[in-house]
Amino acid sequence: MNTMPTLKIVLSAALYAALLVSPAHAEKADRDKPVNIEANTVTLDDIKKISIYQGNVILSQGTLMLRADYVQVTQNADGVDRISATGRPVAFRQRVDGREEYIEGFSDRIEYDSVNGQLELIGQARLRRGGDELRGAQISYNANTAFYSVVGQPNAQTPSGRVRAVIRPKPRAEQPAAPQP
Repeated sequence: MNTMPTLKIVLSAALYAALLVSPAHAEKADRDKPVNIEANTVTLDDIKKISIYQGNVILSQGTLMLRADYVQVTQNADGVDRISATGRPVAFRQRVDGREEYIEGFSDRIEYDSVNGQLELIGQARLRRGGDELRGAQISYNANTAFYSVVGQPNAQTPSGRVRAVIRPKPRAEQPAAPQP
């Protein structure tokens, strides 16, 4: 049984899912870089098309880094169907295309549905880009519609359980000094 083609498809799909958090901003050159994966154990079921990576899982491709305790990838006839990652927290980081800035995300679980282009950060979810940050119980992003949704949760880390957003002002272009008389 040759598992190398399956493994290559699974690894590429897992990293592609992490890229979808902000596809318009993610480092485009990363998609052409080699995929590296480390885990304490890997199991591949070619009949059920399920791959499981467990124990300090580290996926990297170019500037993209994904860390989790457990990653499961399910395939269908067209390729990757679903990706699920859990950890305390699951974390990813990737450079913004053409800038020295990074997008970072953290949550207890990440679910990605490739058929619908839907990415879910579930449980103490946070997204950070530069000084801007979103926090909530769940952050959803649809790659097909470029639509974000953030949901709060009572009794969460914030006393009110509400969604929290921090949006820093962008630096203004400096105005030339007025000529002195």
